[in-house]
Amino acid sequence: MSTPGSHEDHDHSPAATEHAHGHSHNHGAGASRGRLLIALCLSVTVLVAEIITALLTGSLALLADAGHMLTDVVGLVMALVAAHLSTRPATDRSTWGMRRAEVIGAALQAGMLAVVGAFVAFKAIHNLLVAPQVEASGMLVMGVIGLVANVIALVVLSGGRGGDGHGENLNMRAAFLEVLNDALGSVGVIIAAAIVARTGWTRADAVVSLIIAALILPRAVALLRSALAVLMDFTPKELDLAQVRTHMLEVDHVEEVHDLHAWTVASGMPVLTAHVVVRDECLRDGHTEEILDRLQSCMAEHFPVRIQHATLQLEPVSHLEHEAAHC
Repeated sequence: MSTPGSHEDHDHSPAATEHAHGHSHNHGAGASRGRLLIALCLSVTVLVAEIITALLTGSLALLADAGHMLTDVVGLVMALVAAHLSTRPATDRSTWGMRRAEVIGAALQAGMLAVVGAFVAFKAIHNLLVAPQVEASGMLVMGVIGLVANVIALVVLSGGRGGDGHGENLNMRAAFLEVLNDALGSVGVIIAAAIVARTGWTRADAVVSLIIAALILPRAVALLRSALAVLMDFTPKELDLAQVRTHMLEVDHVEEVHDLHAWTVASGMPVLTAHVVVRDECLRDGHTEEILDRLQSCMAEHFPVRIQHATLQLEPVSHLEHEAAHC
């Protein structure tokens, strides 16, 4: 219900969006939870096998891969919890539901992944200085098993052939990234085992571990930055607020735009609010509905991010003095 002073487009309001997309959101969340559960079972199985084999063979690369797998297990558990919480309905106490849980889960997973990568790098440098004894055959067998399990988990998380499940939200992206890094770790274990078996150069194990760490850390940091940007209510990076303001000011009868804010509640859910100053006569002669429709059309058509939730407060020019006094 709109008023002369404020308006939220009924096609893009939280309630309307929930009504239109609630079923698909819940269905997608259910599918995500199923994929996460399968990936978790695979990760737990490989984790136990890798720890046992690493202890028997003395392989740091294999132990590093087990460490990644441990973060996978913990991360996938967090991802499952976050995926469940994000489906909780909105209430008067939690007006957006608990959809930001997926962003928090992604941040925790990325942080864990960064810590593990740093630890592996530290241990690898130590092992370059003091070459340990490594048993190559056990490494090779476990590396192949881990790679197969990780590839299966990646296919499951991506939603099957041709799917893009890992791009659904930050939570699924974090889970996909962790499993992908484990797959790279398994490839590294296989390469290290082959080098040790062929040349006897055991430091290959540490070199491969350093490469794995180098692959993990930048991706983990990038994901952590994306999650923190959402948690800190930064403007979506695809949205230029200066451009938004310019387009709004081009609408007839709009004199000024202030208190313009944009942020992301959760993945794929940008929000925008603004105070729009219009000529005093517009509030008397019925132009407000037309102005609001044009403003909403402008935001829907001109920007790379489709703003689903926009709240615009229309104010007469004469109100500016009162607002300035309160500020």
